[in-house]
Amino acid sequence: MFSVTPSTRFLVIGAGELGRAMITALTDHIAAHHLDDTVTVLLRPPSEGRPHRLDGLTAAPVAVVHADIASASPSDLAALFSNYDTVISCLGFAAGRGTQRKLTSAALAAGVKRYLPWQFGADYDLIGRGSPQDLFDEQLDVRDLLRAQHQTNWIIVSAGMFTSFVFEPDFGVVDTASRTVRALGSWDTEVTLTTAEDIAKLTTAVLYTQPPIVNDVVYIAGDTITYRDLADIVDRTLHTQVSRIELSVQQLHDELAADPTDTMKKYRAVFGEGVGVAWPKAQSFNARNNIPTTTAEQWARQHLTS
Repeated sequence: MFSVTPSTRFLVIGAGELGRAMITALTDHIAAHHLDDTVTVLLRPPSEGRPHRLDGLTAAPVAVVHADIASASPSDLAALFSNYDTVISCLGFAAGRGTQRKLTSAALAAGVKRYLPWQFGADYDLIGRGSPQDLFDEQLDVRDLLRAQHQTNWIIVSAGMFTSFVFEPDFGVVDTASRTVRALGSWDTEVTLTTAEDIAKLTTAVLYTQPPIVNDVVYIAGDTITYRDLADIVDRTLHTQVSRIELSVQQLHDELAADPTDTMKKYRAVFGEGVGVAWPKAQSFNARNNIPTTTAEQWARQHLTS
């Protein structure tokens, strides 16, 4: 059982979209509750033309340590991780194949009290192995590693899709330029969407929940909508009527078969299948604890322009 100590030493791996939000959420909570907990961020070593700056990220002090995850050995990472009580990985798939297993193995070797892997996405247990997005198999490897041991407590936070991603032009679902929305699978297929800020805020709430949550999957949801709902949202936000194109599961698989290395086509196929990518918002951790989140429509009104 994870026990609460007088102060917790947090290590956040990465300072991308989610990492920066996580640092802010943690430091805001620590300041608001006058805690002695500390936050450190792990970054790649700075290089010429690519300095790392956290200026203006938070008013609270944040320590910085450096390591190149790609070249560091698991034992090197374990030695670094052993200085912290809770390690939170905000380093996603862009870090490369094998990274999630490597970080998890290092956290377990370090014997950290609590580890949160990069699993801020779908329900990989439900999706299973061999899905159109082959990177998801590594997420199941991570879960197997965590469940096979009893020294390090773990928490997996499932958030669905980042809200911003469903509006990403390269994803090919919402195309504001041509006023087109494409449904993946069908118009009734659902997807759970959560902003990076809400993922960080809710993960922080999960970390400080009493009694502590240990060795469990926690489901959060900024919003859960169908692609029909999404098209309606874009209609209302842009004050127009978008063209609606439905892409069947078979079409999505055919597109992927024709271009099997295309990352976006992998994502479109797996989300089009609709398995493990959505859960009722009413049953989420945030709904059960009355924590407000940003809906897809609220995000669209803030970020889409006509």
